[in-house]
Amino acid sequence: MKAINFDDLAKSIRKDVITVSHLHKVPHLGSCLSIVDILTVLYFKYLNISSDNLNSEDRDRFILSKGHAVPALYQVLKAKSILTSDELKDYGSDGSYFAEHPPASGIAGIEAATGSLGHGLPIGLGMSLSLRIKDIDAKTVVLLGDGECNEGSVWEAAMMASSNKSKNLIAIVDFNKWQATDRSKNVLYLDPLAHKWESFGWEVYECNGNDAKSLIQEFDKIFSSDTEKPKVLIAHTIKGKGISFMEDDNNWHYRTPNDEEYKNAMLEMEEN
Repeated sequence: MKAINFDDLAKSIRKDVITVSHLHKVPHLGSCLSIVDILTVLYFKYLNISSDNLNSEDRDRFILSKGHAVPALYQVLKAKSILTSDELKDYGSDGSYFAEHPPASGIAGIEAATGSLGHGLPIGLGMSLSLRIKDIDAKTVVLLGDGECNEGSVWEAAMMASSNKSKNLIAIVDFNKWQATDRSKNVLYLDPLAHKWESFGWEVYECNGNDAKSLIQEFDKIFSSDTEKPKVLIAHTIKGKGISFMEDDNNWHYRTPNDEEYKNAMLEMEEN
């Protein structure tokens, strides 16, 4: 089997995400671009999730708690042949099943409706406990935003997870240092984020969340760990990653690219 070039795959997915944002005027582009590398490495190297096992109890579970970034997840599911281009063609349109946040409408590969921030980790904890009760060897992975860590329900779930020794639960924090209206540290100071999770009883890892090698290095440790603790990866990312004029610019939380910006973004990705 040919080795996967994660950088090329992530670039292709970024192109699709930007195209969807441009064509359908779907916002949250910066938040989508920051997590593409994380999703790509997870789905194509670690998660036991495929079009063949979506109804199997022993599949892994993935929950995108920062549901506003679902355009990135949709494109990864398409790359995994779980969704099709034809299904996604009306994304963001009136009446489409593919809403701007993951809906509870039975879309293949979507485990839960999310987007009301702070809900994903509690849902994932419940799933992980259910798997343990049923003696099913599968993992539950939840991707959170750093701004989402302002929510008390995140920390309630974190306490319960460590109290229950939920070793099959993995959280990932997309630490891009922004939330909707300002720098995360200006809205509610998070540092020291790693120490906070550690003090709540979690096994903590950190990496460059926009670098496949760095992600793989830490995921190898996480997915092979045999400790009783839940695991969390603090993934340091750049909002708008991949397009120079979008990177670390919070205007792209709500903006969508016009024709000229779309053209420039595509040219830049072809050249790099």
